[in-house]
Amino acid sequence: MHLFFEPGLFSSGPVRTAAVVGGLTAVVSAVVGLFTVIRSQSFAGHALADVATTGGSGAFLLGLSPLAGFIGGGVIGAGAMDLIGVQRVRNRDVATGIVLGAASGLSALFLYLSTTSSAATGTIQHILFGGIFEIDPSLVPLVVSLSAATVLVVGIIHRPLLLGSVSSDLALARGIGLRTTGLLFMGALAVAVGLSSIAIGSILSTALLIGPPATALRLTRSVRGAMLTACFLGVGTTWLGIALAYDSADWILSSQGLPVSFFIVTIAFASYVAAGLPVIRRQVGS
Repeated sequence: MHLFFEPGLFSSGPVRTAAVVGGLTAVVSAVVGLFTVIRSQSFAGHALADVATTGGSGAFLLGLSPLAGFIGGGVIGAGAMDLIGVQRVRNRDVATGIVLGAASGLSALFLYLSTTSSAATGTIQHILFGGIFEIDPSLVPLVVSLSAATVLVVGIIHRPLLLGSVSSDLALARGIGLRTTGLLFMGALAVAVGLSSIAIGSILSTALLIGPPATALRLTRSVRGAMLTACFLGVGTTWLGIALAYDSADWILSSQGLPVSFFIVTIAFASYVAAGLPVIRRQVGS
């Protein structure tokens, strides 16, 4: 195994914690992200990533856990977008843009106050770009609980959510409450963004949310197949990114190595581009 991975990879406590948290985050992001892509709400996911930055930086100022800030900020942002009108297709960009602008302004304020009030460079770096190797193992049970709850919610609403995504008129004709379904989905989206923020940072969290699901939709022809493929790609991308980041300390002769977020984002992007190549699409289609 040493031919492929540096010694100590599988015996390292921080790596094991990172693998568990990263794997769970990848699954949640894939499940929620698939519907995000289908519903054309990638912009909303990006906006919630900025809201997560606001929540994380605000939590740091108050001495709270960044995870609480990421998810709390995301939930507030999701509620604000729903209140403005994100559940209606024509109003989605307007609602998302308003929340995005407000969140960006608050992020700038909180990050400014953080840098001027204390030596917070390392913390801000983790908020923006993640610090998966420094996650406290005591957070694992919370991450497991949040992941299970989010997947359960999406599993319960997936049929009306999918029908509403394809045809809102048909969903209304069948008596489906689009407002309730949309609000529950936005809550799940907020949690997914919050979880991915602790892994690869708030401003990069949409890479896990959008990358694997978008790639899976290029490679499969059914929602179920896309869901399984997206989970596989997300977990594989995250674990490979963790391994490469651990190994990179030896490449550049540094005790820290390159950030995990760099590898995860790069792999997700490369996978999406490769999935669009004609030769791969023909092989998958056959």
